[in-house]
Amino acid sequence: MLVGDGGFSALLFLNAMRRARITAITRLRLDAALYDPAPMRLPTTIGRPRTKGARLPTLAATFASKDTRWHAVVVPGWYGVGECMIEIASGTAVWRHGGLPVVPIRWVLIRDPEARFPPQALLCIEPTREPAQIVGWFVQRWNVEVTFQEVRAHLGVETQRQWSDTAIARTTPCLLALFSIVTLLAARLPARQRRRIAAAACYPKPRPTFADALAAVRCAIWRERTLATSPCRRARTKHPFRLPAPWLYALCHVA
Repeated sequence: MLVGDGGFSALLFLNAMRRARITAITRLRLDAALYDPAPMRLPTTIGRPRTKGARLPTLAATFASKDTRWHAVVVPGWYGVGECMIEIASGTAVWRHGGLPVVPIRWVLIRDPEARFPPQALLCIEPTREPAQIVGWFVQRWNVEVTFQEVRAHLGVETQRQWSDTAIARTTPCLLALFSIVTLLAARLPARQRRRIAAAACYPKPRPTFADALAAVRCAIWRERTLATSPCRRARTKHPFRLPAPWLYALCHVA
């Protein structure tokens, strides 16, 4: 399953996804050239087989037409605002452009009864899919985009640059997993440790940042390790060593 924006709405790309048996859902232009499927070829027909049928009205014309049949659908998780009531109209067609492959699609036209956003069109390269399911899959892309945007803005994650493709593929998921583990561990700390803020005169912070949460988790782990004893029964008990509080505070933030 591949969900993308209008940049992935290209016939060569969609045809490759269809051959690879990957369900692709993207945005579709309202002025795209849509056609009926090619009619069945008779055995006595001479010449090259047809690749398309009659030209269909554009989606912009379908949106403006009074004969279009709209259906109300409640979509959960609509772009971070929860459930949203929209109206959709759908149909099947083949999308064709001169010199490019012909791709059968199901188009879905979306409009807002309260006119909060302009009309949108989606396509799915599997014409048998349900229109409501196509819209639900497309909306899930918002959570992924917001996650990566916030990871870049607040956690400083950048595009990975390694020599190996496998290293690039596993670095970002590992970083996201580590961030999640640190967040869960910080949530289990006492409120006094969890809310400690390292601020400077030139950089006041009203709330703890991820750097503060990371320092708090480090402090808790280091305290636990310094009190650990040797696993060997005959070995003497390890003398507990406690870092002075100023040292511990400084090391947790610069490690």
